[in-house]
Amino acid sequence: MKLQRHREEIWLALEIGNSRLHWAFFVGETLYSAWDTDYLSESVIQHLAECQTLDDFLLAISPTHQQSNFLTNTSPICAFVSLPPCPLILASVVPSQTAIWQTYPNTCVISLDQIPLIGVYPTLGIDRALALWGAAKTWGFPMLVIDAGTALTFTAADANECLVGGAILPGLGLQFATLAQQTGQLPLVEIQNFPSLPRFALNTTEAIQSGVIYTLIAGIKYFIEAWWHLFPDGKIAIKGGDHTLLLNYLQALYPEIAAHLIVEPNLIFWGMREIVMEHKE
Repeated sequence: MKLQRHREEIWLALEIGNSRLHWAFFVGETLYSAWDTDYLSESVIQHLAECQTLDDFLLAISPTHQQSNFLTNTSPICAFVSLPPCPLILASVVPSQTAIWQTYPNTCVISLDQIPLIGVYPTLGIDRALALWGAAKTWGFPMLVIDAGTALTFTAADANECLVGGAILPGLGLQFATLAQQTGQLPLVEIQNFPSLPRFALNTTEAIQSGVIYTLIAGIKYFIEAWWHLFPDGKIAIKGGDHTLLLNYLQALYPEIAAHLIVEPNLIFWGMREIVMEHKE
């Protein structure tokens, strides 16, 4: 379905990530709320398609512990908005999930060719492209985006809005999980904030923590310094589920770097907003 033109109206954004669904509720350019859920089954999506009002739809997909606050913020806007006129704007890195959600009425899938970055290669992830576009259109080019999610990615564009390129490596969770799954005796280490983590550990758990955390932080530092070497005035934004933990370590180890980072979890939604608003009448 082609991306339609929309005026100042209610619309929903859905980013399908590698491990979760990321939602945002917009009225025109204003983001009212953002939240995450687990993947939904086809039967649940079919149920959503049968909701009579947007309020019913939002309650069905909002986390239970947030519903009271969610109702307060959104009900005056959407309690009487019927479905399906409200568009669902979707960006996905999981093709199987994309296919399921395309069965929902009035779904528009954002494709890579709709993002005005110059020099984009065909297999660039739509999530990386949208986050970079959203960050750069909000804070300016040149821009480097660090996404600390399932994968840790670096994606950058220069002052001419041209893709510089980037890098991808396993994120924190994947690194911990791989060590546990692919070895005979190493334990699964949970992701958490590790206070006073020794570099040279005297037990296996802390040795894994040290190896993963400190090499990951060193890698981030290296890419940031390489970015500033290329673009001394370049900006850097960070997002993703593990961004808080990584930022804490950067602040402790390299505070001069951490002080320059723009922290914004909703970069992909800013990118989706740019695309939607560009196509409005």
